[in-house]
Amino acid sequence: MDLMGLYSKIFRPWPPIRDATALADFIDEQSAFVVQKGIYEYSRARAGHYAKVLFREQSFQDAVERSRWQAYPLGLAMIAELAEGVLSTEGALERRLLLDPLARVVLTVFDRYPIPEALGEQVWTGARAELVRRLQLIGLHPPKRAMDIPEPFVDSYFALMPIHKKLRGSDYGTTKNYLRVTLCNIHDELTRRLDAKAMAGSLGLAEEGAPQGFGR
Repeated sequence: MDLMGLYSKIFRPWPPIRDATALADFIDEQSAFVVQKGIYEYSRARAGHYAKVLFREQSFQDAVERSRWQAYPLGLAMIAELAEGVLSTEGALERRLLLDPLARVVLTVFDRYPIPEALGEQVWTGARAELVRRLQLIGLHPPKRAMDIPEPFVDSYFALMPIHKKLRGSDYGTTKNYLRVTLCNIHDELTRRLDAKAMAGSLGLAEEGAPQGFGR
């Protein structure tokens, strides 16, 4: 890729998020980003000078592959909750009408992917069921600040790090802070890009708040 082409990709303005498809893409990209970035950066930090050697080892590559796929549904659940908060606040959409259409968008994102070889059917099916459960929990409490959303996910996420637990030291707090800061940044991006009125129509919500059906 030429330098100008790379420059234009990095600094191009991001398009508005106006419909369910764009929202699904955003949720997918950000979910993958938040969990994978944390896994790779944590592993490099713990390996230190041996990071290049570690990342070349097949056993470690296999461990990372398992970790990132197991963590992906956690990312989906976190970004879904973040999106629900932005949509209900910026779009003034009634939560009880928003939750089901949003959950369906998130599950279509999960279903984009075939069963990962690193996990197998049983684990992947269980991960989907757990994602459904977590999506149902969103409506059982008031919307959270972006920085507070990771709280119930940190234990599960930190346990998936492809580093032996005896070598993790006191890194739990660092991982928690990473998730908090990253979710705040994603919140800001979604707030900037969201066209709330158009999104309401795409999700099947009339301006007066009546359900209108949903399809992707």
